[in-house]
Amino acid sequence: MTEEHVYKLLTADDWATASALGVTATEIDEADGYVHLSTRAQAAETARLHFAGRGPVRLLRFAVADLPELTWEPSRGGELFPHLYAPLEVSLAEAAWHLMPDAAGVPRMPEEY
Repeated sequence: MTEEHVYKLLTADDWATASALGVTATEIDEADGYVHLSTRAQAAETARLHFAGRGPVRLLRFAVADLPELTWEPSRGGELFPHLYAPLEVSLAEAAWHLMPDAAGVPRMPEEY
């Protein structure tokens, strides 16, 4: 894949854990054995499907070049998603946003991310 950036969405609790540990450690990532990431084109739908109704969300952007090798695997509708089979260090995030929910509870994505 030719993506320059990938994105990680975290609930407030997941962000608190990541801040304390220095790496993301969500329940779904731990259960699946890899870190779930999204491309820019996928992030809004990931937020809608998996983070609606969960309050404020943190969006982190990572440069692909700064991460260990990603594995691209089919997920939603067969679309390829980036997965990281290594710890995701939050210190590698080059940008972060606090996403507040809209009236339907869906995190509002920033205009530029």
